[in-house]
Amino acid sequence: MANYLWYFFIYSFLGWCSEVVFSAVSKGGFTNRGFLNGPVCPIYGFGLTIVLIVLEPLKDNFFILYIGSVLLTTALELVTGFLMEKVFHHRWWDYSTRPLNIGGYVCALFSLVWGFACVVIVDVLHPVIAGVVSLIPATLGTICLVALCLAFTSDLVATVITVAKLNLRLTQIEETSHALRKFSDAIGSNMAEGAIDLAEKNRERSVELREKGDELRAKGEELHARYEALLAELPAGQKRLLRAFPDLHSVLHSDTLEELKARYTTFKDKKTEEKQP
Repeated sequence: MANYLWYFFIYSFLGWCSEVVFSAVSKGGFTNRGFLNGPVCPIYGFGLTIVLIVLEPLKDNFFILYIGSVLLTTALELVTGFLMEKVFHHRWWDYSTRPLNIGGYVCALFSLVWGFACVVIVDVLHPVIAGVVSLIPATLGTICLVALCLAFTSDLVATVITVAKLNLRLTQIEETSHALRKFSDAIGSNMAEGAIDLAEKNRERSVELREKGDELRAKGEELHARYEALLAELPAGQKRLLRAFPDLHSVLHSDTLEELKARYTTFKDKKTEEKQP
């Protein structure tokens, strides 16, 4: 059991490293990829650990190892993507534009690639990692694993809280946007009534409507300021999630999240341009 915990953390870290390298090559900069804040991508750890438990005894049969790896990793990615969407109300990755995909959660290309990756890892990399893990003293290993489990759990709780706050922010942005539209309609109605009363020379009623319009405009300015603050003042943890998952889509607040992503990207681009000579 202890060995498999080591494998989980090691492959989670190596998975995170591969994501960082891929992002650096494709985007030209560092991005802390993955759902958690720490340098781990748990889906890699779970995937490789499951493959090792189920298929390592059969690793001498290339066909079984490859097909089994494709099926296991595909099932894990499918279930993980589905559950994360249902629990957090976000689509964290989307393969809908790729051929032979299932609900956008998995696609044939990546499934086949992960099959080959698992074969290479099980046959080439894992014997080295297993040898290193076997050298760790039992007492020291237990202490390290307890520390890693505590850190992992704390990170998971913190990230779940961050996602919950992001969902709350999206709800607040949407509610404020709706309130702004209602006030805009109210101001328009007030102006129309004022114009009609002026035409009818009802001076007293026109003054009353003008005062009401001033109140509405002040309230509208307050709502607009709140709306802009909700879009602009994004906490670091929420920024990291948007950066880590550029294809993130919200199930409940799709348009609002896209606006937030667009606004954040604009701010980021401006800061990048300011740093350039």
